[in-house]
Amino acid sequence: MFCYQCEQTAQTDQGAGCASQRGNCGKDEQTSDLQDLLIHAVKGIAQVATAGRSLGVSDPVADAFILKAMFSTLTNVNFNPARFTRMIADAAVLRENLKAAVVQAASARGVAAPVWAGPAAWVIPEEVGELLAQAECAAIRAGEDQVGADIIGLRALVLYGLKGVCAYAYHALMLGQSSQEVYAGIEQALDFLANEPADVQSLLDMALTVGTINLSVMALLDAGNTGSFGTPEPSQVRISPVAGKAILVSGHDMADLKVLLDQTAGQGINIYTHGEMLPAHSYPALKAYPHLVGNYGGAWQDQQKDFAEFPGAILMTSNCLIEPGPRYRQRIFTTGPVGWPGLRHLEDHAFAPVIQAAKALPGFAADAEEKTITIGFGRDAVLSVADTVIEAVKGGAIRHFFLVGGCDGADSGRNYYTDFVEQTPQDTVVLTLGCNKYRFNTLDLGSIGGIPRLLDMGQCNDSYSAIQVASALAKAFDCGVNDLPLSLVVSWFEQKAAAVLLTLLALGLKGIRLGPTLPAFITPTVLQTLVDAFDIKPIGTPEGDLAAILQTAAE
Repeated sequence: MFCYQCEQTAQTDQGAGCASQRGNCGKDEQTSDLQDLLIHAVKGIAQVATAGRSLGVSDPVADAFILKAMFSTLTNVNFNPARFTRMIADAAVLRENLKAAVVQAASARGVAAPVWAGPAAWVIPEEVGELLAQAECAAIRAGEDQVGADIIGLRALVLYGLKGVCAYAYHALMLGQSSQEVYAGIEQALDFLANEPADVQSLLDMALTVGTINLSVMALLDAGNTGSFGTPEPSQVRISPVAGKAILVSGHDMADLKVLLDQTAGQGINIYTHGEMLPAHSYPALKAYPHLVGNYGGAWQDQQKDFAEFPGAILMTSNCLIEPGPRYRQRIFTTGPVGWPGLRHLEDHAFAPVIQAAKALPGFAADAEEKTITIGFGRDAVLSVADTVIEAVKGGAIRHFFLVGGCDGADSGRNYYTDFVEQTPQDTVVLTLGCNKYRFNTLDLGSIGGIPRLLDMGQCNDSYSAIQVASALAKAFDCGVNDLPLSLVVSWFEQKAAAVLLTLLALGLKGIRLGPTLPAFITPTVLQTLVDAFDIKPIGTPEGDLAAILQTAAE
């Protein structure tokens, strides 16, 4: 086992990475190795799918499988080795069926059938022991002794970005949004990795291509959310409990939440969101349900405490899952790509067990003191007051905008983001998205001419919304996005954040401050390349970074 795909990776004698029998996220060695083997199998499907598309062959089942399989390997999603073993077996069947279709199409056109190599030619064992015996050849650092750490790190950057892209595309697919162009791009990138590229420039180019694909995927997901639930609008959300039976929904999947709301309507059960589900309260079609009563708890890393204290059932729809504690292990359920050994996993929106558990549990005995926060400042809400914002900037009332967002996490150093936001001057505005906002979303920063100084734009995928706002403002000011009085201060944790970062780089954004630590798979040489091309800056101190940003803006 070796894994360094997330920010919480261990520091070992092999460098920054989890290399023992258990990763810091909680996955064991067997699960980690099976995840690597599943990725290897998925690369094989992508090789065949890419060849097939050139012959007019495509397989929507294989396309969807790639999304879910890749999503399942993200940090804190699926820890169940049995599920990975089944997915690898499914991958073998899908690949061979697709091969047969490609061979048939080649024959019909009178051309030679492709000759398969690499993962596409891998003979996938059926027995788990035989599978695990081959884990080393599928490991993320396989071949490092031949090509060096820089190449391996760049391959990892492309792969981890692709994992994030697939996760967003899976969420979009669950809302009925798909794109053959996107799926072809994902498969071409995986095919590229399957051929073990060793050229720095081609790897950097592919990383930016992945970022461009992710922009299309985030547009799909945005269309799925707004098309299904309406346009987000500024909304007050209760963050203190109310009396009654209760279900807590965590993760990112709005489609799962909508189905659960339908299934619990009129049953006397209150539904609460948790973590990245908080933005649900800004969508008109979701907040119209009277039993969607509020948000409970904080960011994902606090869930063991939050879930233990929640007196109802819990449904985990996507990342980020931590090993369930004994106080709630019997009342937490998983769905979609999520899994943990021993937890009850629900398929096809069959949520009856969650509802039954909620009815059997005590729920909240009484209303707590009412506390609220304001969310829902998506692009439509912000751009609806664009004229006011523009005039405030031109008149000097607003000096600067800070986008402070991304992933939260448990390691030290993330108090930087709280301190940074607290110290922003009164004539500046803070935009935020992702679960990083839990560091400061209860702060009262006041307002400027009726515009709140703290604007919550939504989930991490709502980076798309922030990009649209920045583009619109740049057009209004007749300048480039990099010339706006806007600075990005980003926290990363896992692979969705890697995908968003690649999107920002693909769009040419520069000067991003990134923390709390830089990815372990980015070597000093590669980092210098990114610094030279995009002026990426590791975070320093809140005081120093604020002073530097405002000084540069004033020049």
